[in-house]
Amino acid sequence: MTLANRMGQSANCVSRFAFGMLGALALSTAILIAPSAKAEEAAAPTTVAPSPVARAEGSGPPLWVLRDADSTVYLYGTIHLLRPGTAWGSDKVDAAFDSAPEIWVEIANQDDQSVVMPVIQQYGVAPSRPLSTLLKPEDFAAFDALAQASGASGAALDAYRPWLAAFMVSMNGPTQAGYRSEAGVDKTLMERARASGKALRGFETADIQVRLIAGMGEEGQIAYLNHFVRNHDGIVANLDQTVAAWIKGDVAEVGRLSRYNTGDVHTDVHNAALIVRNADWTRQIEEMMAGSGTTFVAVGAAHLMDNDSVIDMLEAKGFTVERL
Repeated sequence: MTLANRMGQSANCVSRFAFGMLGALALSTAILIAPSAKAEEAAAPTTVAPSPVARAEGSGPPLWVLRDADSTVYLYGTIHLLRPGTAWGSDKVDAAFDSAPEIWVEIANQDDQSVVMPVIQQYGVAPSRPLSTLLKPEDFAAFDALAQASGASGAALDAYRPWLAAFMVSMNGPTQAGYRSEAGVDKTLMERARASGKALRGFETADIQVRLIAGMGEEGQIAYLNHFVRNHDGIVANLDQTVAAWIKGDVAEVGRLSRYNTGDVHTDVHNAALIVRNADWTRQIEEMMAGSGTTFVAVGAAHLMDNDSVIDMLEAKGFTVERL
């Protein structure tokens, strides 16, 4: 496959998968976003409402709420990749979602490749810093073997920056195991919002997320790539466990499993995946609470369940966050 074709495939993967924490993949990034960079309301194309989601056993994934005299903000942690047919629905989430005229997600226009592709070309390829010179010989050989298993090779991807190479090798296992972004919670809720005429807004834009992961230090990027190469056999198992813990509402376990692919890899990854983004989202949620009305926020589960979460940051600012 040519470099151009691989870049096209990367753009598709990033535009679909780079929004937020991807369960076991942790394909998330961060930057402190200026107010002017916040995504505008996404266009609402005509769409058919998704089929009802099968009900989870028990109370299902957790849901939180902030309230004051005239404002209500629901916080729901999502899983971006799921196997079709996964039972995660619950009455409490449906009621909260239905009550909110405005839905906030990580990226409202996540499939806009025209925005993502130029950023990947600018920040994802560096022929002067080939992977074969950055990785230890044994690490590059392991990367080459994994790349060949996906129809590429280390030589074909040698010009990729480590963060983009990590994206490429990390997605093969879940895809082969039946995980799909189309079945993910975010896509389902976004389709439901469009079908019901709700306002759909994003905390970030896709190009910002790509810039963020690309902005990690080279040491962090290399650690990120090596993590997925060395642990590729466990990616699907980690995602399976994360989904199971999320459906059961086990917040601590979801945080622990997510940390395996972020904070446990390198400090830069934790900062990029969570801390700075969470701080910016907390600021935006403060603005929601300063206004009025009901808002439903759906973001990757780790943003609400891992260390330095949005909930932690809101509580540190004096908000009371209640789990329903």
